[in-house]
Amino acid sequence: MNDNTIGNLNWSSWLDFNNDSIINIPESEGVYKMHASMKILYIGNSDNIKQTLLESLSNSCLNKSTTRFSYVITKSSDKIKQFLLSEYRNKHEGKLPLCMES
Repeated sequence: MNDNTIGNLNWSSWLDFNNDSIINIPESEGVYKMHASMKILYIGNSDNIKQTLLESLSNSCLNKSTTRFSYVITKSSDKIKQFLLSEYRNKHEGKLPLCMES
């Protein structure tokens, strides 16, 4: 995985984190980022992004904090998620996004 691969991903625009926005997402493999107040709260991947995002509406950290999300449909979602998390940690002193901390 390299920066060129990540740069070529076709990310969606930032969408409001609610049922109405999620319902229009394809049931495909991909990666997603959840965001609030200029901060990434969660970076995830799934074999079915739509289903995972619908389920995350009931996650207490994500539901109370997330305002927007963005996603990309891709077959190498696990590798891309790991790359994005590594990049995030490098920029934030080794920390994970808020809703990913244990």
